[in-house]
Amino acid sequence: MTKRLTEVAKKAGVSEATVSRVLNGRDGVSEATRTAVLTALDVLGYERPTKLRGERARLVGLVLPELQNPIFPALAEVVTGTLAQRGYTPALCARTIGGVSEMDYVEMLLDHQVSGVIFAGGSYALADARHDHYRRLTDRGLPVVLVNAGVDELGFPRVSTDDAVAVEQAYGHLRSLGHERIGMVLGPEGHVPSRRKLDAMIQAAGWDEGDAECVERSSFSMEGARVAATKLVERGVTGIICASDVLALGTIRAARRLGRSVPADVSVVGFDDSAFMTCTDPPLTTVRQPIETMGQAAVDLLVTQIEGAGVLQDELLFEPELVVRGSTAPAPGR
Repeated sequence: MTKRLTEVAKKAGVSEATVSRVLNGRDGVSEATRTAVLTALDVLGYERPTKLRGERARLVGLVLPELQNPIFPALAEVVTGTLAQRGYTPALCARTIGGVSEMDYVEMLLDHQVSGVIFAGGSYALADARHDHYRRLTDRGLPVVLVNAGVDELGFPRVSTDDAVAVEQAYGHLRSLGHERIGMVLGPEGHVPSRRKLDAMIQAAGWDEGDAECVERSSFSMEGARVAATKLVERGVTGIICASDVLALGTIRAARRLGRSVPADVSVVGFDDSAFMTCTDPPLTTVRQPIETMGQAAVDLLVTQIEGAGVLQDELLFEPELVVRGSTAPAPGR
């Protein structure tokens, strides 16, 4: 008990006596101090006293699928900083292979009486994944915001990059360079943002729905992209649009292993404009997600719900920006 008081007092920046008063429900403590103590208790993983468990902490979960893709740490930086400015303590939950699952993180966050949760890149974006744990949040009436396209029936507010505009920009750029054989490396079959990108490409390029020879799917890894892109290059594709920067880097590796030059023989366009894409060889042409604006919007939507104001269950679409660098060039023979 003494150790707990000491740790919580240090975390909250108050005396042990103040912590004791809060935990015992005594008067003489300001609301701000009381909130700081309860948040410290939650962050340190201690259970609240039974009489205080019904009150949510000013603690907000941010659940990410990974941290290896630089776009997710970039989003986390924006979201955690904005939450802190609004007076909330972020709890970062990043999944790892063989580690804690998204479902388990949801249970942990519920146990800690969080005020709300922001998800980015979770199983909500996979049409064929299990979604039971999201419904647990709905049943509890917990505010939730999803970043980038999720399955419609979940009914949560969403903040997304406009995938159709992203594809239009990338496709228009490659066509302006004279590329006629343009392909795509996308995420898994049930991945909603990839589905949207494919729909946009069908419209832009006039593809038939069943035109599979210009599309390959991959896990979101460089290794998976290398296998997928190899098939496209061998079919004579000279311009490739990828569903992430990581997939684009795997595509460049595939082209080089086949003895092709990027961009002289194959042009590659990524998606995200994550960190260090100016430092790759060649620097990557990509479609930039407005991560700072989206992250701030996600926090605004969540805090609005927490504070009891109604939020439309609509999707906010943010326009991306094509950033032209060295991985695209005129089609061979132009």
